[in-house]
Amino acid sequence: MKRHLIFAAILLLALSGCKKLEKEPYGPTDIRIRNLSDVAMNELTVETGGGTYNYGTLGAQETSDYHRFERAYPKANISAIINGEKYKTDTTTYYYMQYLGQVKATYEIFIESHTLKKLKISNVIMESALDDIK
Repeated sequence: MKRHLIFAAILLLALSGCKKLEKEPYGPTDIRIRNLSDVAMNELTVETGGGTYNYGTLGAQETSDYHRFERAYPKANISAIINGEKYKTDTTTYYYMQYLGQVKATYEIFIESHTLKKLKISNVIMESALDDIK
């Protein structure tokens, strides 16, 4: 019995000394948007779980400049005014989602349904690592 207590104490000390290391920092993440549709998107707003930014107007088949977010995920809450009506992606919650990390990435978006006023991210392209992290 005494051996089991000593073994348990040693095991407890060994486990308490371990520290979980992050595989990669949360961010920042630079995000740009590529409009795959054939119409302009006005008041294009992106919320990534690490901030919100309004990209303004993005023309058909155009790509925006990068904007830095505290962190970002493979999905985002995106909304835009198209032909005077508000379109948006399905609401995203970020629980259990893996963050993108310290990278430059592009969300490619398109109009999934004109009837439902729905946008969708078709692809997330990982461009490159960030080289200006302090």
